[in-house]
Amino acid sequence: MTNIAALICFNWIEREPTGRGEQSLDRHSAMNGFLQDVERRALRVAELSVGDRDDALELVQEAMLGLVKRYSLRPGDEWKPLFYKILQSRINDFHRRRAVRRRVMAFMPGSAEADSDPDPIGRASAGERENPASALQQEIANQAMLAAIGALPTRQQQAFVLRAWEGMSTRDTAVAMDCSEGSVKTHYNRAIKALQDALAEHRPNEHD
Repeated sequence: MTNIAALICFNWIEREPTGRGEQSLDRHSAMNGFLQDVERRALRVAELSVGDRDDALELVQEAMLGLVKRYSLRPGDEWKPLFYKILQSRINDFHRRRAVRRRVMAFMPGSAEADSDPDPIGRASAGERENPASALQQEIANQAMLAAIGALPTRQQQAFVLRAWEGMSTRDTAVAMDCSEGSVKTHYNRAIKALQDALAEHRPNEHD
């Protein structure tokens, strides 16, 4: 994957006035480290949500730029929830634009819009099969998990990936999702229930 984090920080340094000393350089280094650390996971989150790697990469890049431009002076421990707040906002905008496009295309005779949507599950799992010795059953379960997450309503999906995948607290997730902590808990619990129901057939059989 292209290291967009380093490029964004380089452009940031180029734009900043000179003469700010070691403190500015330390902040640049910290931001660069944060962006590099979060880049791969953020791309995974975005790709799972929008179903296309190129679109996901663009959304992640926009979120990184937004963080650098608007919140670079904030304390480093605030960057993660702020970054995901921007990213989720970009993802929501993407879905709104796509919904509008679908409604418009639906009125056009012979529209292929419905047939042109990418497969989010196949794309989300591409390149992740790093262990060829993995059991077939585990691979099937992994595919089922990705499919189940991709099928969650947007807010449930957001709560799940931020809490379960990113390990963010309820408070930070609420900042990222721009909602109350109570709403995060509700969305997350509903996501867990939906995933448990969807993946029931893939649970280990106690009688095997």
